[in-house]
Amino acid sequence: MPILSYPHKENEWIEPDDIDRPVVTFGGITAAATSFELDLHHHRKGQILLVQRGALSCEMERGLWIVPPRSAVWIPGGTPHAIRASGIMEGYCAFVAPDAAPCLPTRCCAVSVTPLLRELLIRAAHLPAFYEEGGAESRLLTVLLDEFASAERDDLHLPMPGDSRLRRIADLMMASPGDRVTLDIWAKRTGMSERSLARLTARETGMSFGNWRQQLMVMLAVGRLAEGVAIQQVAADLGYESVPSFVTMFRKTLGAAPGRYMAARQAG
Repeated sequence: MPILSYPHKENEWIEPDDIDRPVVTFGGITAAATSFELDLHHHRKGQILLVQRGALSCEMERGLWIVPPRSAVWIPGGTPHAIRASGIMEGYCAFVAPDAAPCLPTRCCAVSVTPLLRELLIRAAHLPAFYEEGGAESRLLTVLLDEFASAERDDLHLPMPGDSRLRRIADLMMASPGDRVTLDIWAKRTGMSERSLARLTARETGMSFGNWRQQLMVMLAVGRLAEGVAIQQVAADLGYESVPSFVTMFRKTLGAAPGRYMAARQAG
């Protein structure tokens, strides 16, 4: 499906899989709306998507990734994925043919973007679609892929359950994160015992129910903070009785308080 417009040809929509080059880049992708969504789709080429401003969530391979500023997500070729952007979104994207870079990950992942990687993506986004292969432009793209392959992995990933009962719980939590329902109440709502729900969660996600919910809260918090929502409001939206308790949870999970964490992302 065509999803992007080549920057030098306004209003011309291009399917990256149709361009006969190993790497196809786009840049300055901007959405001024408060949010937009792309339904489940896939490409033959793999996809690097850098978030420069705003926040992106991407669901694929029974996992949910939150991509804040100064991060990028890797989507291997042929992987069905759905995308949702929040806030004023700006980003850069590279589509990579399956045989172009065997050094790239074989599974979906998010990475922290170094200044060099960011500048390489920005520079590559201004290349012509049909750049000359074997020259300086090809070498630049090779460096870009090497830099991405060596980038540090990010932590903002949540395993998503395949079981329909757990998936319903997950959807309800994401829709109303401030509803701090306990495990025993969720168990009653799904017609299960507490022990059965706990075991099912561990089997489906590899995490305890409490740890899984806390990771979800952190990811939702990062997305909201990237939209520019105040820390006090985010804490309230997630059902925390006080800002300090929210900050403590955030710092324990990501290693920095929310304000410091987002300041580093925005500065990058």
